[in-house]
Amino acid sequence: MRILIIEDDAKTADFISRGLNEAGFRACCAADGLDGLFKAKSEPFDAAVVDIMLPKLDGLTVIEEIRAARLRLPIIVLSARDSVESKIKGLEKGGDDYLAKPFSFSELLARIQALIRRATATSEPTELTVRDLSLDLIRRKVTRRNVPIELQPLEFQLLEYLMRNTGRVVSKTTILEHVWEYNFDTQTNIVEAGIFRLREKIDKPFDDKMIRTVRGFGYVLE
Repeated sequence: MRILIIEDDAKTADFISRGLNEAGFRACCAADGLDGLFKAKSEPFDAAVVDIMLPKLDGLTVIEEIRAARLRLPIIVLSARDSVESKIKGLEKGGDDYLAKPFSFSELLARIQALIRRATATSEPTELTVRDLSLDLIRRKVTRRNVPIELQPLEFQLLEYLMRNTGRVVSKTTILEHVWEYNFDTQTNIVEAGIFRLREKIDKPFDDKMIRTVRGFGYVLE
């Protein structure tokens, strides 16, 4: 799942980004309102964290523009102002939640997860299942035949991408773009290494294998 962070303070953006990546999400940052609005309109995200005080375009205007574009994007408003009036304004402009600075990352993470649960309750499933393999998108849990499987964040993202494309052959290039967010072939073997680690956990302990290599094309989960 991808989270958009629109925050001009580099330390705060890095703090949130690192925490989200460690929690198994993919964070994308924008340092000003215009760039953040462009990303929100042009790329798919599961939630956004928007600071109010932004250069080029303030956060409240960014939120208004997102809502005007009819994007159903859950938004948490960040602000150094903790007044009731400031909270009301942030929610009236289209924010779904409000968090005052300074804040703990654990609270921010819990609020993001709650917003995603509410947003996905009526739009997308929160669990992916292929045969006896299940992936819980909210709790970040994976099981096969009810046996828990511990995955690292990138392994989880790789499995999620394969499961969302069950039965389709996905190339190394598309995996790099969607999981590692590389938009070019770096001649690296990180995809092969990632598939190898995933097979060690998903396939090796079981008789029937699910991840297959299609030589010259890529990989398929079936």
